[in-house]
Amino acid sequence: MTINCKGQLIDFSSPKVMGILNITPDSFYDGGLHNSKKAILKHVEQMLNEGATFIDVGAYSSRPNADYISEDEELKRILPVIDLILKVFPKTLISIDTFRSNIAQKCIKAGAALINDISAGKLDDNMLQTIAHLKVPYIMMHMRGTPQTMKQETNYNNMVSDILFYFSERIAAAKALGIIDVIIDPGFGFSKTTEQNYELLNKLELFKMIEKPLLVGVSRKSMIYKILDTSAKEALNGTSALNTIALQKGASILRVHDVKEAMECIKLVESLHD
Repeated sequence: MTINCKGQLIDFSSPKVMGILNITPDSFYDGGLHNSKKAILKHVEQMLNEGATFIDVGAYSSRPNADYISEDEELKRILPVIDLILKVFPKTLISIDTFRSNIAQKCIKAGAALINDISAGKLDDNMLQTIAHLKVPYIMMHMRGTPQTMKQETNYNNMVSDILFYFSERIAAAKALGIIDVIIDPGFGFSKTTEQNYELLNKLELFKMIEKPLLVGVSRKSMIYKILDTSAKEALNGTSALNTIALQKGASILRVHDVKEAMECIKLVESLHD
């Protein structure tokens, strides 16, 4: 499986790492940490040096009960960061974590390479059309409701079947518009209880039937630190454990705060097949 990013073919026969750059003041783990040009560039340089293929930039926190921010505020936060990164590291493949088509359009025009949408187009009716027009890779995640309401949206008939059906419907809608490069993200922590997150991880190999690259984002999430009775800050070891399981079950991309450790997981799991 491959995707075309700004003319560069990304081959997922070997899994890739997406490093997280949160520029929000209220993200669950690193909110407010990257609030200066120096801090942003230092973090991006570290992630690229450690092996990240993509840098995922988010200006709107999608944690449960996150504060609402306007489109203007989201743009004001994110556009200067794209410009800053590409001036210093011009070959960076920047992913934009947004569910708004207007943000997607302006960020791609500014030099970003792909869009990472937590709602798979369900929170903005113009998103799929915009992606088709932009001709960029599109990450579609499974979520119900919004970041503000998703904790109440955890009742399923059969969770994994429901999520597989959701992706078949969203991929068909994307394909009808000519969108080819789609990556799926089952949405760990989004409208799922801790128990449901582990059921999803346990059955992750079922998502291979969709025949699209699979992104897994469990980095430092509550599904780890609640089980271990610790905190996001102390959840790196748990993150590596779950990333290893995800890789063994077919993950193509690990979306993480800690790139070096994720790359080590990939190297070790690939050694099993050598």
